[in-house]
Amino acid sequence: MSSTQQDTVEVDLGGHVVTVPKGGLYDRFRMDTDLDEVARDPRVPSVDFFRQLSKTRVDSPIGPTLTPNFYYRIATARLTMLARSNAIRARLPKEVAPLEVAPGLGLISAIFFRYDVCDIDFYTEAAVGVAVRPARHGGPGFFDLVTGLGNDHLHSYVLSLPVNTEIAQVRGLDGYGFPKWVTDIDVDIDAHRTTARVANDSGGTDLALSVATPSQTRYPTGQRVSSLTSYTSINGAWHSTFSQTNVLSAGTVRLPRYIDLQIGKGRLADDLRSLKPVKTIQLDVTTEGQLALHMPVPTSVPRRT
Repeated sequence: MSSTQQDTVEVDLGGHVVTVPKGGLYDRFRMDTDLDEVARDPRVPSVDFFRQLSKTRVDSPIGPTLTPNFYYRIATARLTMLARSNAIRARLPKEVAPLEVAPGLGLISAIFFRYDVCDIDFYTEAAVGVAVRPARHGGPGFFDLVTGLGNDHLHSYVLSLPVNTEIAQVRGLDGYGFPKWVTDIDVDIDAHRTTARVANDSGGTDLALSVATPSQTRYPTGQRVSSLTSYTSINGAWHSTFSQTNVLSAGTVRLPRYIDLQIGKGRLADDLRSLKPVKTIQLDVTTEGQLALHMPVPTSVPRRT
């Protein structure tokens, strides 16, 4: 038995038995994490952002839990691309509409995440997602885009969201309704280089990225807080999931060059190809940030024809 297997314990999430690191944050605190304990972790810059957020106990498909889920040290890389609206619509439920930046053009993203310190312990994640219009909004989509960018609050629909741990997969799939599965995902992000690779079912490359990290700007905690609303269907009912990101160090390159994006074989690659991307228009890399992920809540999404 390997040391990794020896250092895990089994926990039950709504009837699903998953393994978590023995002595890790989830094993010790079950989401009710001691912020003073986290503050002593040298990887965590501060817990001030989380002291302003209170946790609430809720019932969920994975059993009673506390929300939001706190991520105390994260790094992310996002490629934003233009894609044809008709290709995007073909992949969206009828109730959800793409957010158009120009007639016939929408926005899609390939994103890679590394969560170093989290209530459910370390894991990595990747996503292919679509920018969508806020539910129940009428009028021109351009105004939704301007409003969203101005408020640093956008809306999305995720096509694929693999992770590399069982607890993240069960919580994400059963608790949030996200399309999650478990696979090997390597994400390394520092001030110089950003690399990521998602493996497919046979161990080959599904999606991979290698690029120079954009020059970073540091922000005091709480100064730059962005938010995202994602729409999912859970047991046939629409829900919205709200997340808040406390950006501490980040950089952006518009119309980036010298990006090595490998679109291989697998679910992520298939989803990205199906959206028929036209051009990569922006690279965003956050080398240091924090996140509060709230449990989904029911929402009314109008039926579209």
